[in-house]
Amino acid sequence: MTLEVYRGSALDRAKGWGDLLPEKRRRRAVEAVRDRDAEALWSLTEAYLTLHGASGTATSSRTLKAYRWAVGRFLKYSGDQAVNLLRMTGEDGVRFVRTVEAAGLSPASTRVQLAGVRLFNKALRWAEATQVAPFSDVRPVRDKTAAWDKRSPYSDAEVWALLEAADPRMRALLLLCAHGGLRISEALALEWADVNLAARELVVRSGKGGKRRKVVLGQSLRAALAALPRGEVVIGGSYPAAVERLQRLCVRAGVPYRGHHALRHYAGTRLMREGAALDDVARHLGHSALGTARIYAKWSEEGLRRRLSGW
Repeated sequence: MTLEVYRGSALDRAKGWGDLLPEKRRRRAVEAVRDRDAEALWSLTEAYLTLHGASGTATSSRTLKAYRWAVGRFLKYSGDQAVNLLRMTGEDGVRFVRTVEAAGLSPASTRVQLAGVRLFNKALRWAEATQVAPFSDVRPVRDKTAAWDKRSPYSDAEVWALLEAADPRMRALLLLCAHGGLRISEALALEWADVNLAARELVVRSGKGGKRRKVVLGQSLRAALAALPRGEVVIGGSYPAAVERLQRLCVRAGVPYRGHHALRHYAGTRLMREGAALDDVARHLGHSALGTARIYAKWSEEGLRRRLSGW
């Protein structure tokens, strides 16, 4: 199969499939399935997501990577199990999800896998290569772990220990997550053009779901940012490198590693403990629903209970 590859933006890449006449798109999709052409099938999936997905061209690179991981995993599974991708049944869908669960993936990762393969199947239907919808009624096993019991935040003492052991760049990254409440992807992508130290604020231009928000800078975060050299990006670097740096820092500081997201959880918990309203916490962290922010209220209550028990 010869499919012209477009480089550049997501919309440019989508043109390879979107500009085809329906019959030609169907034929090329069928050929890609026949040849088990993983690259072509992913490009079809990405094109469908870009042209017909809810976020369109604003779909984040992190989401694209997660879905590509899911599609790749499913293609390997379906090849090993001799599953006909154009004639799949609901049983095929259920078996795949149960295989993912049996492999030990977390409930969250299982949901990502299911979302990715559903998207892949929608792309095949968009190309009119198939009419089956084998994942429409598939549900992963319910996660019985309460939200507040998963990936709990770092404690005050742990955050201080990490800050004490960090170099200036790492200190700024820690505070962007632990005080600013940024996701690690948002912190790494932050540019100096979006930071206003005089006004004590920064702008997250592409948060989750492509949403934009302003973040107020506290004194500690403002000082940490002011200590950094100027360039295009504030922190920069890749996610794997950031994980490795935090893991090494945790070892030096004697703090259990909980990942960057636990720093963001700390930001929400700290705000709740200091009396912030739920909607203020949600706005600071970029949550679209208040229910998501309620987990921080639970953690702040538990933290207070632990402190009072030591009095």
